[in-house]
Amino acid sequence: MATTTANQQPIVPAKSAKLKRILLIAIGAIVLLGAGAGGAYFVLGKTGAHGPAKPLPVPPPVFFPLESLTVNLQSDESSMHYLRVGLTLKLRDEKTQAMLNEHMPEVRSRVLLLLSNKHPEELSTLDGKRALASELRTAVEMTASTKDQPVRVDEVLFTEFVVQ
Repeated sequence: MATTTANQQPIVPAKSAKLKRILLIAIGAIVLLGAGAGGAYFVLGKTGAHGPAKPLPVPPPVFFPLESLTVNLQSDESSMHYLRVGLTLKLRDEKTQAMLNEHMPEVRSRVLLLLSNKHPEELSTLDGKRALASELRTAVEMTASTKDQPVRVDEVLFTEFVVQ
């Protein structure tokens, strides 16, 4: 009997080609899914969907200097005492500065009356100066505020302070 070698060839190469094709398709699908997931992460990460939103930068404060004021202080003694003070108001924006400019005669009058009612002993200590700054801030806010638009002064800064 004669045997043929042509009939004995295994079918393995045909299955091997199919297996390679399936592996290539699977690897391609995994690469595409990974690329899609990475792209989605970067796109969503830039819009802030995955973390806390970045706070908006705070605008720099507006410093509004007032003209120097000189007032006579209350005194029980026969000698006269006076105060020369320079003030700068720390504000949040130019809108507040515009409101203060509109009411400046009233603001100056209120500040002068408040200062002229002080005794030199009250203003000689650090706590006295801090209390005066707080009183001035409240007086300015009350004077320039309206029902519709309240004025907010962050801080009253002394640029000149002489008691004599």
